[in-house]
Amino acid sequence: MKKRTEKRKLTDELRREYGLAKLKGVRGKYATRCQAGTNLVLLSPDVAEYFHDEQSVNTALRKLIHVTRVKKIS
Repeated sequence: MKKRTEKRKLTDELRREYGLAKLKGVRGKYATRCQAGTNLVLLSPDVAEYFHDEQSVNTALRKLIHVTRVKKIS
């Protein structure tokens, strides 16, 4: 067993001068960056059957928006 612990010490990549207190991460450091460019909408399974990709969803929604605008103007 002594040989195994000696091998662990040799393969340890941390140096003594690092200090574990300085290695702590910050929770949520990049969370706002990730959320800024994301607008996720989940489709119900029955609706998702009709749309194969995001382009088809966007096209259908744009047509719906156009139709509702035309009806409001008339």
